[in-house]
Amino acid sequence: MEDRLQLEVHDLEVQVLTGIYSEETHLPQPLRISLTVDLDCPARYTPDSPLTESKNYLDLKHAATQLPEGVHFTLIEGVADHICDTLFLQDKRVRRVQVKIVKLAIAEDGEAIGITLVRHRR
Repeated sequence: MEDRLQLEVHDLEVQVLTGIYSEETHLPQPLRISLTVDLDCPARYTPDSPLTESKNYLDLKHAATQLPEGVHFTLIEGVADHICDTLFLQDKRVRRVQVKIVKLAIAEDGEAIGITLVRHRR
């Protein structure tokens, strides 16, 4: 079994053009996006290990928050796939990406309604 480092960024609130119903298609919707990224890692981390032996957490945050402007995603699954593709293209050490998206606008009693997509590098 190979060692992996898991980087996590959770509960980012992002306004995204998404939806299939007429009331959803003209205004951005609030989504809560969480990411877990499996990264190849060295055999050991030492007190002086450089950042190049890990990944900047801001790369994960930007992949989730810097979505293409003006693009309407019919499904939130498309948003999740775009985030996965971005992270795989950014860094060849990324082996697995898990994206959880909660649609905040449809929650009535604080429930979390959404999807989790897991993609592996092919």
